[in-house]
Amino acid sequence: MPKLWNETIDAHRAAVREAILDTTAKLVAQGGLRSVTMSQIAEQTGIGRATLYKYFSDVEAVLLAWHDRQVAAHLEQLAGIRDQDGTAMERLRSVLEAYTDIARQRHGGELAALLHQGEHLTHAERHLHGLLQHLLAEAATAGDLRSDVPPTELAQYCLHALTAAAALTSQAAVARLVAVTLDGLRPLP
Repeated sequence: MPKLWNETIDAHRAAVREAILDTTAKLVAQGGLRSVTMSQIAEQTGIGRATLYKYFSDVEAVLLAWHDRQVAAHLEQLAGIRDQDGTAMERLRSVLEAYTDIARQRHGGELAALLHQGEHLTHAERHLHGLLQHLLAEAATAGDLRSDVPPTELAQYCLHALTAAAALTSQAAVARLVAVTLDGLRPLP
């Protein structure tokens, strides 16, 4: 088979998969998790049910794949911010602010119960923790952060503190949360 043909097939498969994920997310947002069926997904995506089943075994599998895609995009966004120019403290503040924005977008209810469990999130959590740990160590080395607590513990502190952003209703409250979190990281006098 010519290489171009393989690339075309792979691109088509990727496009169909993305369309399935997008459609499923839209259907869940419209009617809730329990209302979505494989027939609806196939119809709304514009594919046959047999085709849909070649990609995913059930609605839960589609939602888990969608969530994995979302998490990967968030991690990529945070890594991009981490890699920008500026001091470690400036980049840390920017990463924490972006993370709070992500935390505020989280879904709740039965969708969260389904998606926020299991092994598929462990890798993402480790990656996020490592990203923060690296920035914290860099800022501590520069003398901008406390050095009496290991960066791994400070990263855990940040992640736990910023989960509160999900319950905040204003951007001003989120900014205060980030400021308080950063104050807890400052060197002792």
